[in-house]
Amino acid sequence: MINEVSAEIRNYRPSDFESYLRLLARAEALDPTGRCVLPHCVAEQLQRPNYSPEHDLFILWNRDIAGYMDVRRELAIRRVVLDCWVAPEHRRKGLARELLSHAAAWAGGSGARVAHVDVREDNLVAGAVLSRLGFIPVRRFLELRLDLSGATETAKKAPPSSRGGDVDSVGLMWRCLQPGDEEQLTQLQNRAFAGAWGYSPNTVEEIAFGTRSNGCSPADIVMVYREGRAIGYCWTVTSCEQGAPSARKGRILMVGVDPDYRGRGIGSRLLLAGLSRVKDKGLEVAELTVDRENRAACVLYRSLGFEVQAGICCYEHVLR
Repeated sequence: MINEVSAEIRNYRPSDFESYLRLLARAEALDPTGRCVLPHCVAEQLQRPNYSPEHDLFILWNRDIAGYMDVRRELAIRRVVLDCWVAPEHRRKGLARELLSHAAAWAGGSGARVAHVDVREDNLVAGAVLSRLGFIPVRRFLELRLDLSGATETAKKAPPSSRGGDVDSVGLMWRCLQPGDEEQLTQLQNRAFAGAWGYSPNTVEEIAFGTRSNGCSPADIVMVYREGRAIGYCWTVTSCEQGAPSARKGRILMVGVDPDYRGRGIGSRLLLAGLSRVKDKGLEVAELTVDRENRAACVLYRSLGFEVQAGICCYEHVLR
Protein backbone atom coordinates (compact mmCIF):
# COMPACT_ATOMS: atom_id res chain seq x y z
CA MET A 1 0.00 0.00 0.00
CA ILE A 2 1.08 3.60 -0.57
CA ASN A 3 0.29 7.03 0.82
CA GLU A 4 -3.41 7.10 -0.04
CA VAL A 5 -5.49 4.32 1.49
CA SER A 6 -7.46 3.82 -1.73
CA ALA A 7 -4.37 3.48 -3.95
CA GLU A 8 -1.98 0.58 -4.39
CA ILE A 9 0.84 -0.55 -6.61
CA ARG A 10 0.58 -4.05 -8.01
CA ASN A 11 1.60 -6.13 -10.98
CA TYR A 12 -0.35 -5.96 -14.23
CA ARG A 13 -3.07 -8.55 -14.78
CA PRO A 14 -4.55 -9.60 -18.13
CA SER A 15 -7.92 -8.29 -16.92
CA ASP A 16 -6.35 -4.78 -16.75
CA PHE A 17 -5.95 -4.53 -20.52
CA GLU A 18 -8.90 -2.25 -21.32
CA SER A 19 -8.13 0.10 -18.43
CA TYR A 20 -4.45 0.15 -19.33
CA LEU A 21 -5.33 0.89 -22.95
CA ARG A 22 -7.47 3.87 -21.90
CA LEU A 23 -4.66 5.20 -19.73
CA LEU A 24 -2.10 4.91 -22.55
CA ALA A 25 -4.44 6.74 -24.92
CA ARG A 26 -4.86 9.52 -22.37
CA ALA A 27 -1.10 9.68 -21.77
CA GLU A 28 -0.43 9.94 -25.50
CA ALA A 29 -3.00 12.72 -25.87
CA LEU A 30 -1.54 14.77 -23.00
CA ASP A 31 2.17 13.93 -23.35
CA PRO A 32 2.83 12.66 -26.91
CA THR A 33 5.67 10.17 -27.31
CA GLY A 34 4.94 8.76 -30.77
CA ARG A 35 3.79 5.39 -29.49
CA CYS A 36 0.86 3.55 -31.05
CA VAL A 37 -2.06 2.98 -28.69
CA LEU A 38 -4.39 1.04 -30.97
CA PRO A 39 -5.57 -2.12 -29.18
CA HIS A 40 -3.77 -4.62 -31.42
CA CYS A 41 -0.53 -2.62 -31.21
CA VAL A 42 -0.58 -2.44 -27.42
CA ALA A 43 -1.44 -6.15 -27.20
CA GLU A 44 1.45 -6.91 -29.53
CA GLN A 45 3.93 -4.99 -27.40
CA LEU A 46 2.77 -6.77 -24.26
CA GLN A 47 3.75 -10.03 -25.97
CA ARG A 48 7.24 -8.98 -27.08
CA PRO A 49 10.13 -11.39 -26.42
CA ASN A 50 11.93 -11.39 -23.07
CA TYR A 51 9.14 -9.38 -21.48
CA SER A 52 6.30 -10.37 -19.19
CA PRO A 53 3.70 -7.72 -18.31
CA GLU A 54 2.73 -9.72 -15.25
CA HIS A 55 6.29 -9.21 -13.95
CA ASP A 56 7.66 -6.14 -15.75
CA LEU A 57 4.65 -3.80 -15.70
CA PHE A 58 3.50 -2.18 -12.46
CA ILE A 59 0.10 -0.59 -12.09
CA LEU A 60 -1.00 2.28 -9.85
CA TRP A 61 -4.56 1.32 -8.95
CA ASN A 62 -7.14 3.72 -7.48
CA ARG A 63 -10.56 2.36 -8.47
CA ASP A 64 -9.05 2.32 -11.98
CA ILE A 65 -5.53 2.45 -13.39
CA ALA A 66 -4.13 5.86 -12.46
CA GLY A 67 -0.53 5.28 -13.56
CA TYR A 68 2.02 2.71 -14.61
CA MET A 69 5.72 1.88 -14.51
CA ASP A 70 7.00 -0.24 -17.38
CA VAL A 71 10.38 -1.90 -16.89
CA ARG A 72 12.43 -3.01 -19.90
CA ARG A 73 15.16 -5.35 -18.70
CA GLU A 74 18.53 -5.24 -20.43
CA LEU A 75 20.46 -7.43 -18.06
CA ALA A 76 23.28 -8.09 -20.55
CA ILE A 77 24.45 -4.58 -19.65
CA ARG A 78 22.89 -4.73 -16.16
CA ARG A 79 20.36 -1.97 -16.65
CA VAL A 80 16.64 -1.37 -16.89
CA VAL A 81 14.89 1.31 -18.95
CA LEU A 82 11.84 2.80 -17.25
CA ASP A 83 8.71 4.30 -18.75
CA CYS A 84 6.40 5.90 -16.19
CA TRP A 85 3.24 7.99 -16.37
CA VAL A 86 0.82 9.12 -13.69
CA ALA A 87 -2.52 10.78 -14.46
CA PRO A 88 -2.46 14.54 -13.68
CA GLU A 89 -5.04 14.32 -10.90
CA HIS A 90 -2.84 11.84 -9.04
CA ARG A 91 0.40 13.80 -9.27
CA ARG A 92 2.15 15.68 -6.47
CA LYS A 93 1.23 12.95 -4.02
CA GLY A 94 4.49 11.03 -3.99
CA LEU A 95 3.09 8.31 -6.22
CA ALA A 96 5.80 8.57 -8.88
CA ARG A 97 8.38 8.08 -6.14
CA GLU A 98 6.51 5.04 -4.86
CA LEU A 99 6.33 3.57 -8.38
CA LEU A 100 10.04 4.12 -8.83
CA SER A 101 10.92 2.60 -5.47
CA HIS A 102 8.79 -0.43 -6.24
CA ALA A 103 10.33 -0.92 -9.69
CA ALA A 104 13.87 -0.19 -8.46
CA ALA A 105 13.64 -2.80 -5.72
CA TRP A 106 12.40 -5.37 -8.21
CA ALA A 107 15.01 -4.43 -10.84
CA GLY A 108 17.88 -4.46 -8.35
CA GLY A 109 16.86 -7.91 -7.22
CA SER A 110 16.91 -9.13 -10.84
CA GLY A 111 20.55 -8.13 -11.32
CA ALA A 112 20.28 -4.63 -12.79
CA ARG A 113 22.62 -1.96 -11.46
CA VAL A 114 21.31 1.20 -13.14
CA ALA A 115 17.96 2.52 -14.31
CA HIS A 116 17.59 4.93 -17.24
CA VAL A 117 14.73 7.24 -18.19
CA ASP A 118 14.56 9.36 -21.37
CA VAL A 119 12.86 12.77 -21.13
CA ARG A 120 12.56 15.66 -23.57
CA GLU A 121 14.76 18.53 -22.46
CA ASP A 122 11.85 20.97 -22.65
CA ASN A 123 9.90 18.85 -20.14
CA LEU A 124 11.25 20.77 -17.16
CA VAL A 125 8.72 19.31 -14.74
CA ALA A 126 9.72 15.71 -15.50
CA GLY A 127 13.39 16.64 -15.26
CA ALA A 128 12.83 18.25 -11.85
CA VAL A 129 10.89 15.23 -10.59
CA LEU A 130 13.62 12.84 -11.72
CA SER A 131 16.28 14.99 -10.05
CA ARG A 132 14.37 14.88 -6.77
CA LEU A 133 14.19 11.10 -7.11
CA GLY A 134 17.97 10.84 -7.38
CA PHE A 135 18.38 10.65 -11.16
CA ILE A 136 21.21 12.54 -12.86
CA PRO A 137 21.64 13.47 -16.57
CA VAL A 138 24.19 11.18 -18.23
CA ARG A 139 23.60 11.43 -21.99
CA ARG A 140 21.90 13.74 -24.44
CA PHE A 141 20.35 13.04 -27.83
CA LEU A 142 18.92 15.08 -30.67
CA GLU A 143 15.61 14.45 -32.39
CA LEU A 144 16.06 15.35 -36.08
CA ARG A 145 13.55 15.85 -38.88
CA LEU A 146 13.81 16.00 -42.67
CA ASP A 147 11.11 17.28 -45.03
CA LEU A 148 11.12 14.70 -47.83
CA SER A 149 9.13 16.87 -50.21
CA GLY A 150 12.32 18.80 -50.88
CA ALA A 151 14.62 15.78 -50.87
CA THR A 152 14.43 14.88 -54.55
CA GLU A 153 18.18 15.19 -55.05
CA THR A 154 18.80 13.09 -51.96
CA ALA A 155 16.60 10.33 -53.31
CA LYS A 156 18.44 10.41 -56.65
CA LYS A 157 21.72 9.63 -54.85
CA ALA A 158 20.33 6.52 -53.19
CA PRO A 159 21.89 3.18 -54.16
CA PRO A 160 19.75 0.51 -55.84
CA SER A 161 17.70 -1.72 -53.56
CA SER A 162 14.97 -4.16 -54.44
CA ARG A 163 13.45 -7.36 -53.18
CA GLY A 164 15.38 -9.39 -55.72
CA GLY A 165 18.75 -7.72 -55.13
CA ASP A 166 20.81 -5.31 -57.21
CA VAL A 167 24.60 -5.19 -57.46
CA ASP A 168 26.20 -1.77 -57.73
CA SER A 169 29.35 -0.68 -59.55
CA VAL A 170 31.66 -1.68 -56.67
CA GLY A 171 30.20 -5.15 -56.21
CA LEU A 172 27.89 -4.47 -53.25
CA MET A 173 24.49 -6.15 -53.36
CA TRP A 174 21.52 -4.13 -52.08
CA ARG A 175 18.17 -5.65 -51.20
CA CYS A 176 15.47 -5.70 -48.57
CA LEU A 177 15.55 -8.12 -45.67
CA GLN A 178 14.43 -11.60 -46.72
CA PRO A 179 12.84 -14.41 -44.66
CA GLY A 180 15.60 -16.32 -42.94
CA ASP A 181 17.92 -13.27 -42.75
CA GLU A 182 17.01 -12.49 -39.14
CA GLU A 183 20.04 -14.27 -37.67
CA GLN A 184 22.40 -12.42 -40.03
CA LEU A 185 20.78 -9.12 -39.11
CA THR A 186 21.06 -9.91 -35.40
CA GLN A 187 24.77 -10.73 -35.68
CA LEU A 188 25.42 -7.64 -37.80
CA GLN A 189 23.55 -5.32 -35.45
CA ASN A 190 25.30 -6.64 -32.35
CA ARG A 191 28.67 -6.34 -34.08
CA ALA A 192 27.99 -2.86 -35.43
CA PHE A 193 26.93 -1.45 -32.06
CA ALA A 194 29.19 -3.43 -29.72
CA GLY A 195 30.54 -1.01 -27.12
CA ALA A 196 28.18 1.81 -28.07
CA TRP A 197 26.79 3.66 -25.08
CA GLY A 198 23.52 2.15 -23.87
CA TYR A 199 23.41 -0.65 -26.42
CA SER A 200 22.26 -4.05 -25.21
CA PRO A 201 22.81 -7.04 -27.54
CA ASN A 202 19.66 -8.37 -29.17
CA THR A 203 18.53 -11.95 -29.69
CA VAL A 204 17.29 -13.39 -32.97
CA GLU A 205 13.83 -13.66 -31.43
CA GLU A 206 13.81 -9.94 -30.57
CA ILE A 207 15.01 -8.93 -34.03
CA ALA A 208 12.45 -11.16 -35.75
CA PHE A 209 9.69 -9.65 -33.61
CA GLY A 210 10.82 -6.12 -34.45
CA THR A 211 10.87 -6.76 -38.18
CA ARG A 212 7.19 -7.69 -38.14
CA SER A 213 5.77 -5.45 -35.44
CA ASN A 214 3.44 -2.54 -36.11
CA GLY A 215 4.83 0.05 -38.52
CA CYS A 216 7.53 -2.22 -39.92
CA SER A 217 7.96 -5.08 -42.35
CA PRO A 218 11.06 -6.85 -43.73
CA ALA A 219 10.67 -4.71 -46.87
CA ASP A 220 11.40 -1.64 -44.74
CA ILE A 221 14.90 -2.85 -43.83
CA VAL A 222 17.55 -2.21 -46.49
CA MET A 223 20.49 -4.62 -46.37
CA VAL A 224 23.85 -4.43 -48.15
CA TYR A 225 26.06 -7.49 -48.77
CA ARG A 226 29.64 -8.08 -49.83
CA GLU A 227 30.33 -11.53 -51.26
CA GLY A 228 27.31 -12.95 -49.45
CA ARG A 229 28.17 -11.36 -46.11
CA ALA A 230 25.80 -8.80 -44.58
CA ILE A 231 27.88 -5.69 -43.91
CA GLY A 232 25.31 -2.98 -43.29
CA TYR A 233 21.63 -2.16 -42.90
CA CYS A 234 19.17 0.71 -42.55
CA TRP A 235 16.04 -0.05 -40.54
CA THR A 236 13.04 2.16 -41.27
CA VAL A 237 9.55 2.20 -39.76
CA THR A 238 6.32 4.15 -40.14
CA SER A 239 5.90 6.52 -37.21
CA CYS A 240 2.77 7.05 -35.16
CA GLU A 241 0.88 10.30 -34.60
CA GLN A 242 -1.90 10.79 -32.07
CA GLY A 243 -1.65 7.13 -31.16
CA ALA A 244 -2.08 5.63 -34.64
CA PRO A 245 0.19 4.86 -37.63
CA SER A 246 0.96 8.08 -39.47
CA ALA A 247 0.16 8.79 -43.09
CA ARG A 248 2.96 11.39 -43.14
CA LYS A 249 5.91 10.40 -41.01
CA GLY A 250 8.56 7.71 -41.15
CA ARG A 251 11.56 7.06 -38.95
CA ILE A 252 15.10 5.91 -39.53
CA LEU A 253 15.32 3.56 -36.58
CA MET A 254 19.01 2.74 -36.99
CA VAL A 255 21.85 2.53 -39.48
CA GLY A 256 24.56 -0.03 -38.79
CA VAL A 257 27.78 -0.91 -40.61
CA ASP A 258 30.14 -3.79 -39.88
CA PRO A 259 33.30 -2.32 -38.28
CA ASP A 260 35.44 -3.95 -40.99
CA TYR A 261 33.69 -1.86 -43.65
CA ARG A 262 33.54 1.56 -42.04
CA GLY A 263 35.11 4.60 -43.61
CA ARG A 264 33.97 3.64 -47.11
CA GLY A 265 30.81 5.75 -47.30
CA ILE A 266 28.52 2.75 -46.84
CA GLY A 267 26.70 4.32 -43.88
CA SER A 268 25.74 7.42 -45.83
CA ARG A 269 24.58 5.30 -48.78
CA LEU A 270 22.48 3.16 -46.44
CA LEU A 271 20.89 6.28 -44.98
CA LEU A 272 20.04 7.51 -48.47
CA ALA A 273 18.53 4.12 -49.30
CA GLY A 274 16.43 4.26 -46.15
CA LEU A 275 15.21 7.77 -46.94
CA SER A 276 14.31 6.61 -50.44
CA ARG A 277 12.31 3.74 -48.95
CA VAL A 278 10.43 6.12 -46.64
CA LYS A 279 9.69 8.48 -49.53
CA ASP A 280 8.54 5.63 -51.77
CA LYS A 281 5.90 4.75 -49.16
CA GLY A 282 4.37 8.18 -49.69
CA LEU A 283 5.57 9.56 -46.36
CA GLU A 284 6.44 13.25 -46.25
CA VAL A 285 8.75 13.47 -43.24
CA ALA A 286 11.64 11.37 -41.96
CA GLU A 287 12.73 11.52 -38.32
CA LEU A 288 15.59 10.00 -36.36
CA THR A 289 17.36 10.23 -33.02
CA VAL A 290 21.13 10.68 -32.74
CA ASP A 291 23.57 10.76 -29.85
CA ARG A 292 24.95 14.29 -29.55
CA GLU A 293 28.41 12.83 -29.01
CA ASN A 294 28.29 11.02 -32.36
CA ARG A 295 29.66 14.01 -34.23
CA ALA A 296 30.25 12.23 -37.53
CA ALA A 297 26.61 11.15 -37.68
CA CYS A 298 25.40 14.61 -36.69
CA VAL A 299 27.45 16.17 -39.51
CA LEU A 300 26.09 13.64 -42.01
CA TYR A 301 22.47 14.23 -41.03
CA ARG A 302 22.84 18.00 -41.11
CA SER A 303 24.47 17.79 -44.57
CA LEU A 304 21.35 16.03 -45.88
CA GLY A 305 19.05 18.72 -44.51
CA PHE A 306 17.94 17.25 -41.19
CA GLU A 307 16.97 19.91 -38.65
CA VAL A 308 16.87 19.69 -34.87
CA GLN A 309 13.35 19.42 -33.47
CA ALA A 310 14.04 18.60 -29.83
CA GLY A 311 16.63 17.49 -27.33
CA ILE A 312 16.30 14.35 -25.22
CA CYS A 313 18.09 13.76 -21.95
CA CYS A 314 18.78 10.31 -20.51
CA TYR A 315 18.70 10.29 -16.71
CA GLU A 316 20.40 7.60 -14.65
CA HIS A 317 19.72 6.24 -11.20
CA VAL A 318 22.12 3.81 -9.53
CA LEU A 319 20.20 0.95 -7.97
CA ARG A 320 21.25 -0.06 -4.47
